[in-house]
Amino acid sequence: MRRACIAGVLFLVSIACRDSPPSDPPRAAAPPSLLLITVDTLRADRVGAYGDVSARTPAIDALAARGALFTNAFSVAPITLTSHASLLTGRYPAGHGARHNGMRVDLAVPTIAGSLSRAGLVTGAFVAAFPLDRRFGLIKGFQTYGDTMPRGPDGRPANERAGRVVVDEAVGWLEQHRSERFFLWVHLFEPHAPYGDARGGRPAQARYADEIREADRQVARLTDALGGARDSTIVAFTSDHGEAFGEHGEIAHSVFVYDTTLRVPLILAGPGIAHRTVDVPVSLVDLAPTVMRLLGAGAFDADGVDLGPALAGTALAGRTLYAESFAPLLDFGWSPLRAVRTGGWKYIAAPRPELYRVATDAAESINALGGERQRATAMQAETDRYSGTALPAGRTTDRETAARLQALGYVSGGRSGATRPDPKDRRAVAARIAQVTSGELHGPALERMLLRILEDDPRNPLANLRLGYVLLESNRCARALPRFRAAIEAGYPSADAHLGLAGCQAAGRDFTGATATLRAADATEPGNPVVLANLGLMLSDGGTPEAAINPLQRALTTDPELHQARFGLAIAFARTGRRTEAANEARELLRRLPATSPQRAEVERLLRAIQ
Repeated sequence: MRRACIAGVLFLVSIACRDSPPSDPPRAAAPPSLLLITVDTLRADRVGAYGDVSARTPAIDALAARGALFTNAFSVAPITLTSHASLLTGRYPAGHGARHNGMRVDLAVPTIAGSLSRAGLVTGAFVAAFPLDRRFGLIKGFQTYGDTMPRGPDGRPANERAGRVVVDEAVGWLEQHRSERFFLWVHLFEPHAPYGDARGGRPAQARYADEIREADRQVARLTDALGGARDSTIVAFTSDHGEAFGEHGEIAHSVFVYDTTLRVPLILAGPGIAHRTVDVPVSLVDLAPTVMRLLGAGAFDADGVDLGPALAGTALAGRTLYAESFAPLLDFGWSPLRAVRTGGWKYIAAPRPELYRVATDAAESINALGGERQRATAMQAETDRYSGTALPAGRTTDRETAARLQALGYVSGGRSGATRPDPKDRRAVAARIAQVTSGELHGPALERMLLRILEDDPRNPLANLRLGYVLLESNRCARALPRFRAAIEAGYPSADAHLGLAGCQAAGRDFTGATATLRAADATEPGNPVVLANLGLMLSDGGTPEAAINPLQRALTTDPELHQARFGLAIAFARTGRRTEAANEARELLRRLPATSPQRAEVERLLRAIQ
């Protein structure tokens, strides 16, 4: 959707800005720079400046004390990638295409990073979690994009990194570019689940608060690092979405579109911005056109609007704000949820729609649909215009992507079908899935939870997949095989289920079946390094090491740090009599392995054997 999509709003009401009162804004002698800070999964009502007296967020509160605080800012989706794509493009999800984690941003869509880079600003981004990896398209326009995750002893990358590490990199970048005009985006993954160490028995909300405090400490480091550039830098602070702790039966985020996961903090501070509080509802799509004007970069084609009038204390015309979650559809085959907000009302399009007068029912506790049918019909039409008529295709995430998203609490599956359950009727299942993906359940407790999910939803692809891996890892392959097959039959779109199936087949000495399964995965997802590595290892161990060399080399071309693939390649070379190449790969692996890696001894034995 473009600006034209926003023109036909149903309710044109004037909503005033509440001044607090405004102070004189600092003025920059030259056009300012921009520091954008996004703290993942941060609820607005857990920040001191937003009224939480128990919060320990002095750095965030200090930004609010010298800038504009928006009390009613809403995300476009409770999904990390989707929300950040809207932040950086000013487009609602249908306009940029990344409607769930693991999808890709349409590279034809302009971004503020691209526009500012062309305007002469130096641009850098440093992100803390895999959903924002460069492969998904947010790198566009950034001259530096820091997304390198730490690796384990086997060379596999982690899925997140500590905020202090991200800020270390960002501060180093700032020291190099502080004298230039810059756009710096820093993403922190605290307080995303899992929240700290659950073994001490502390409740989730207490651990969530601890992680918010840590995020605030990193915000302080960033703002302090501005140094002399502070007075010439606009700081935009926000979050991608909130978090639920049982409200509306939801745990975590991604499935539902209630305000517990859509309402976010939004603070703008810096030259040209007076201290004030703004109560008018705004969307994260408004940030892009707003900062572009504040930076003197001119108009920016977006679905959002420039909030300049609100920053100046002028009333904004009422309009419609949109949000969605296609996670229920793409992950579980349930109905997607879409919502519009206008004139103090919020409508949720679902098999059983919901309508709330949020102006007086902020908790969304009373469904007013029965007495407001005409209003609901009109808002349903608005919902359809914003979301588009075509449902997004299932993600083509590869096994690595799917596994890394699952490790962060996101899932990657789904099944098609004309009849889709209302997520409200799957609240218990969704809550249990959130517990499964939280990383806080292990062993028998995890297995029991997965079995409970499958009692209520026998074809659930994620539960079948995860139970398959629990059984595989405990050497119960006969029971794991049907679980992996059920996940595949239910429409699990990535290679994850195929890899589990191949693992079971190999454990049963069915190398022919395992090889066929891996070849099918490779044909579906060409270039996936984990699939290629497993295929190569299977071919080599199955007696055809010559055929193993090509997939192993392809795997290492994509991910040179995949140590098991390099070890397998050295063995395949040795088995085919190519001793020099085998020795070269073994030496290269020793060069890359950490000094403390237990794998070094095995590689050294191989090297001695082939020399």
